[in-house]
Amino acid sequence: MEINLKGKNALVGGSSKGIGRAIAERLALSGANVTLMARNESLLQEVIDQLDTSKHQKHEYLVVDFTEFDAFSAQIKAYFKVNSVDILVNNTQGPKAGGALEQTISDYQAAFDLLFKCAVQTTSLALPHMQKQRWGRIINVTTSFFTMLRPMFHPYGPAKAALEAMSAGHAGEFARHGITVNVVVPGGPCDTPMVPAVTNIKRELLIPPRAMVAPTLWLCSKDADDVTGKRYVAAHWDTKKNISEARAASEEEVAWQQLSGSPVWPGGKPD
Repeated sequence: MEINLKGKNALVGGSSKGIGRAIAERLALSGANVTLMARNESLLQEVIDQLDTSKHQKHEYLVVDFTEFDAFSAQIKAYFKVNSVDILVNNTQGPKAGGALEQTISDYQAAFDLLFKCAVQTTSLALPHMQKQRWGRIINVTTSFFTMLRPMFHPYGPAKAALEAMSAGHAGEFARHGITVNVVVPGGPCDTPMVPAVTNIKRELLIPPRAMVAPTLWLCSKDADDVTGKRYVAAHWDTKKNISEARAASEEEVAWQQLSGSPVWPGGKPD
């Protein structure tokens, strides 16, 4: 898929490894200037050293800890005082999940800081830049509905569900500004540290992080200018097929919009 993103500035969360790294590498190969965000500086430097610069891009990284919200918030505010962004990929890996009674309110707070509040803060700071230039791409990495709703997956599932709901609201609110907001998910267990070796799942049976690249890259293209409020299951996006066929196999509405059609509302339906 040949997509030209020369001159576009991309900010990619969790990009020292796994899904974030795969996306960042492909954005750079397409000409974007990429800013990486993650906690491990040595891994970030390793990625920077390998990013494509053949189109004379400038790549950099931010060493951030998504688990320390106040510090993260201060860093990202400072970043946006001197930088703009065209493409934002909200991607963070979650805390260990478990049964509801195993979790404390502090566990929930930590998970929502990591998986939701950091994305809220980054998105809120990116949107004014995108509104001013009347173009922007926001891609949120959530998770399968099965994972959100399954037992024994607190607080990871509820936190990712919050990000999914925010995606739907932002898509509707900012479409008139030329900003698209979409969700991309692997579609099942992905070959990242989120699936530890002790699960005994054969790694070759897991979805590779690179599966996330094709739908994400297409969403950043001009061909997707009018595509917003969608979610894509990356495992169902077949790169051997044309875009229409790949979309048909992997695309659905973001969040739970099939449930929103019949509210009890004074005078009819909400605007």
